[in-house]
Amino acid sequence: MNYKNALTQYIDATNSHDFQQVEKMLHKDAHYWFTDKTCASIPEIKMYFEHAWRTIEDEIYQAKNIQWIAVDEHTATCIYNYHYKGYYEGRLVSGSGRATNVFVQTEDGKWRLIHEHLSSL
Repeated sequence: MNYKNALTQYIDATNSHDFQQVEKMLHKDAHYWFTDKTCASIPEIKMYFEHAWRTIEDEIYQAKNIQWIAVDEHTATCIYNYHYKGYYEGRLVSGSGRATNVFVQTEDGKWRLIHEHLSSL
């Protein structure tokens, strides 16, 4: 798997609404900066994801305008515009923002997300 595939698999895992799938793509030391919260551990990240999936039902998350801005043999950083849509209290809602994702290659050769920073527009 290369770093570009890691991003695709991470987004697919996010859209599965199953944190076990997301966790497979995370580095053990992952940190997230959301607009409203910082998560510095896998349990905190899990709670945030599961709350979001309960709040916006059937959410579909997409990454557009992906740019890989720093890549070497062990790290890969991309920026993109994210878009989501889903149902909030029975109404279709959507939104967008900006994202930065940092992937690192682990000792076993797998690319894992170590940092995500999301900000809404």
